[in-house]
Amino acid sequence: MESHNDAVKIIAAQVRAFNARKEPFRIYHGSTNCTRTSRRQRDQMVDISSLNHVLQVDTQANFALVEPNVPMDVLIEATLRHGLVPPVVMEFPGITAGGGFAGTAGESSSFRYGFFDRIVSWIEIVLATGEVETASTVLRSDLLYGAAAAFGTLGITTLLKIELKEAKTYVELSYFPVNSISEALEKFKQIARDPAIDYVDGILFASNAGVVCSGRLTSEACGNVQGFARPSDPWFYLHAQKLVERSSNPTVESIPLVDYLFRYDRGAFWMGFYTFKYFLVPFNRIGRWVLDHFMHTRVMYHALHKSGLSTKYIIQDVVVPYATANDFHKYVDETLGFYPLWLCPIHQRGQSQQAPQGPLAEKPKPNDPEMLLNFGVWGPGPSNRRAFVETNRKLEHKIQELEGRKWLYAHTYNTEEEFWEMYDRKSYDALRAKYQAAYLPNIYEKVKVDVEGEEKAMRDSWIVYLLAIFWSIWPLGGLYGLYNATFGGDYLLTRDVWWNGVQQLKR
Repeated sequence: MESHNDAVKIIAAQVRAFNARKEPFRIYHGSTNCTRTSRRQRDQMVDISSLNHVLQVDTQANFALVEPNVPMDVLIEATLRHGLVPPVVMEFPGITAGGGFAGTAGESSSFRYGFFDRIVSWIEIVLATGEVETASTVLRSDLLYGAAAAFGTLGITTLLKIELKEAKTYVELSYFPVNSISEALEKFKQIARDPAIDYVDGILFASNAGVVCSGRLTSEACGNVQGFARPSDPWFYLHAQKLVERSSNPTVESIPLVDYLFRYDRGAFWMGFYTFKYFLVPFNRIGRWVLDHFMHTRVMYHALHKSGLSTKYIIQDVVVPYATANDFHKYVDETLGFYPLWLCPIHQRGQSQQAPQGPLAEKPKPNDPEMLLNFGVWGPGPSNRRAFVETNRKLEHKIQELEGRKWLYAHTYNTEEEFWEMYDRKSYDALRAKYQAAYLPNIYEKVKVDVEGEEKAMRDSWIVYLLAIFWSIWPLGGLYGLYNATFGGDYLLTRDVWWNGVQQLKR
């Protein structure tokens, strides 16, 4: 704790300096699982990358004190030593505790426990003034719930108290074939009624073919033991597809707990398939084995940012009420047409029924639904930039029409007016005023894509225009991303760098 407190003092001093100048800053974490890229220079950031330790695991009260940059695999390694595990664990090992809290996250246990922030009962936060405060479910609860999913726009979370529960050796996983989104929804409802079930999610491989997976923690292996972590192991979604194609009856396997929790790491669900397609590499078991190092999410996210290819793929997580899930699936099927789609039921409030929604939660509605269905909508978009933007905007309009919302780790194309129609800006602004954070970028400013600014930059500068053309030539961007994922290094002349350069020249 002494080392932690010293680091927080330095961070607080930096924030006080920004506050004195009323100069906005952003937070540098050292890594990201976000598909957006920062447009600020390093001297406009507060570096918290050293806050990456698990400080305590309390086996009596079942909680862990965790710094924000602790990734999921490090957290799990620490808690499993004591036979404990967080009730909600994000599916990529590099996602951090602070990222899951401030950026919204849900996983296959969220049908019971809700979003990841629902298992955070206390935080330490450096406010925008540089003051260090704590917030919990009973003390400054508005700050705790408001900071959840607020992307650091209220201050910098420097410590989190995360609830834990008893862990077991395996997850006994049942694979149920389904033939439609309607059948998947009914299966989700049925499974959720069974108190013995700890995990549930699903995959649609086509409009008329999919799987629902339900798991329970167990100490004894039942039947076949299947892993997903070794290079020789199958990718999870391919394995699940093969099982349901082979038999119309449910299949049961035992999966080591860590392999289950990070079962989508290799291949980043199925986005790795597009890497093979981009580089014209045969997508088969041998190819996946040879390129296994590059198919883990930490490497893939690094390459994605360096290559600039995140602007060419639709990568959106969307939640809609169960009642409108069929309509949303129909829209995605008819307009985008790519599969697989990930399905993940999420309980709005989780176990903390008394917890109020933060100001960035969806506006309260009459008969607000208890259950939401998360769709992972990930695949290639139109090659034309304007068509790509329009496709995303139409998707966002459909989400709003169906009373859903999207995770803001991804690109956001809403206008400012459209964005705030979905969220309670009055409460959000009041909370930022209360904690003197109004000089920081608000959440819309952090997540929006400035399409008009991009187009103007290319109109105003022939150098920017030529660089954009250069990096759009196949496979230059992908090769550069691969090079950086292999050897490290920093940006040279990628899309985001020339954009940063334009902004600097304008200033």
